[in-house]
Amino acid sequence: MRKRQVVIRRSTGEAPPSRSSSTVSSYTVRSVRYGECQKNHAASVGGYAVDGCREFMASNGEEGTTAALTCAACGCHRNFHRREVDTEVVCDCSSPTS
Repeated sequence: MRKRQVVIRRSTGEAPPSRSSSTVSSYTVRSVRYGECQKNHAASVGGYAVDGCREFMASNGEEGTTAALTCAACGCHRNFHRREVDTEVVCDCSSPTS
């Protein structure tokens, strides 16, 4: 399984709510991982049964296509898998020079 990573950058003049510094540059790095499948295969008969797929594995397909959103192990869409987000904030704080 391949981890996806999203980087969000705040502009230099934009300070976080807890700081009052005029020049703050920070980056938020989010690693998204999809865990076990949560799809209830017995919902139509009133029961509860999952297939036991432990981790999302993308099918063969280009990134951004519908084929890449299908799990190769269980055939479900990626939305049925539990999403785990690891967030890391990296702050490159510059102190103003006087």
